[in-house]
Amino acid sequence: MRSLRLPAALVAVALVATACSDSEGAGGGYPREETLYTTGTAWGPPVNWNPLMPGNFAVGTKGMVYEPLFHYDSEANEYEPWLAESDEWTGEDVHVITLREGVEWTDGEPFTAEDVVASLELGAYSAVHYSNVYNMVESIEATGEHEVTVTFEDNRPQEWMNWAYSEAIVPEHIWADMDEEAVTDSPNEEPVGTGPYAAESNTDDRMVWERNDGWWGTEALGLEMQPRYVVDIVNASNEITMGMLDQNEVDLSNNFLPGIDQVLDSNDAITSYYDDAPYMRSANTAWLIPNHEREPLGDAAFRDALAHAIDIQQIIEGPYANLVEAADPTGLLPEWDDYIDHDLVAEEGFSYDPEAAAESLEEAGYSDEDGDGFVETPGGEPISLTLEVPSGWTDWMEAARVIADNAQDAGIDLEAEFPDEQLLVENRNSGEFDLVINNEQQLSNTPWTYYEYLFEHPLREEQTTGNFQRYENEEAWELVEQLAEVPAENHEAMAEATSAIQEIQLAENPAIPLWYNGLWAQTSNEVWTNWPSEADGPHHPATMWNGWFELGAIRTLAEIEPAAQ
Repeated sequence: MRSLRLPAALVAVALVATACSDSEGAGGGYPREETLYTTGTAWGPPVNWNPLMPGNFAVGTKGMVYEPLFHYDSEANEYEPWLAESDEWTGEDVHVITLREGVEWTDGEPFTAEDVVASLELGAYSAVHYSNVYNMVESIEATGEHEVTVTFEDNRPQEWMNWAYSEAIVPEHIWADMDEEAVTDSPNEEPVGTGPYAAESNTDDRMVWERNDGWWGTEALGLEMQPRYVVDIVNASNEITMGMLDQNEVDLSNNFLPGIDQVLDSNDAITSYYDDAPYMRSANTAWLIPNHEREPLGDAAFRDALAHAIDIQQIIEGPYANLVEAADPTGLLPEWDDYIDHDLVAEEGFSYDPEAAAESLEEAGYSDEDGDGFVETPGGEPISLTLEVPSGWTDWMEAARVIADNAQDAGIDLEAEFPDEQLLVENRNSGEFDLVINNEQQLSNTPWTYYEYLFEHPLREEQTTGNFQRYENEEAWELVEQLAEVPAENHEAMAEATSAIQEIQLAENPAIPLWYNGLWAQTSNEVWTNWPSEADGPHHPATMWNGWFELGAIRTLAEIEPAAQ
């Protein structure tokens, strides 16, 4: 799906004009004191509201409109019943989930157990990204109007609970009769959900959500969404966003903004989670994704050389001005430090080492035979690679330039290119690329999700949720599935499983972890206050990123307060 974007200058003019009219309550705008303006996630017009199309639906489709059975509190390491009211494992392979009563879809139909059954059964279509979860279930039954009984043929509790907290439940009366093409390709232009917001309108440069005042969570959870309207604005560029934030035209920016450290130090109205550097919490790992179907990137020795050639510290101190930290060679986030085999990393992990990079190339037969400064393949074929990151993502663009320069210094012909973000996504998913940077796997309930992201099988013609590098290793995938079978409370067994996976990962470098990406959240206190902070504010994440509403971000919309109070 290709996107059309307004020229940056026109977007800027339109946004400024809208902000002015909204603050004056004229021109058909939304009342400023009731409207939360956000930006930082969408890089193209909202054209899709299908929660079964990961990475393509409009910001807020999952979390604000469609909801899961549970949420997950990463700090407390526990699940929070959401559409579910309670649950019990009545047998080793039987999970009984009791649903909340009194929940309604926004079209007035009641929410029942049949909706949960229908949602999981959509996984019968191989193109649905959670078909592997459906395949491990022997049966799912509505054993009562508000009770679901799931019996597993192949019980993988970590994988199952990841589905239960992160996947949207959709209405049976709309989705059950759809064929596979409609389920995976329909734009779902009139989304019907159970969540605290509903679609109000959209244009090329924004998505507008309106509060669902009949939302069940107000009574059941004591959560009252504060903004009546949430207007998520399409990114034009980091620089334009910085100006809008500084002028209080947006309330929350979830994008990396170059120079934000100086703004936070000088403008008291702009805040972030920490008062000082690094300002932002870590959110995910930025990975260098090499396409294994493009030679020589399918060669582990070449990938080893590339990993040793990259000077991560140059990226951290340059484009990021020390706002991020280098990733561990396993790529696991700091929250998962207990599952890193540090002895193995010390022995097998990579670090910036140009001499080691040269040695790996030489030993594998890569040499500069024609004297142009770049190595050829062992067969004498020239190597010319491109690293693509989205145009306008200035931090990644600068990082890509550093990586390309580092690679060239090591004798690898690599150039940075900056296509439109939507085109990049299409090419990445279909395998039409050499290298990209990706960070789509977020913090979750288990490190299993990172390993599924790296080793996901089976490979499809379109890879939409992981293994973008198209790495074939059945042994690694079997180990990932074994990790999924470990009960979440058995930390020792989890560490043993992740260590076995890391032996393969560190030997093969299927994808190269670079840095821990920040949970970018710059907030203006001019219209809304009580934003999350380390010091005295709420501690839930302030973000509109997909996958974070279920990690507590939806609570931020209930915790912020109008500045006029």
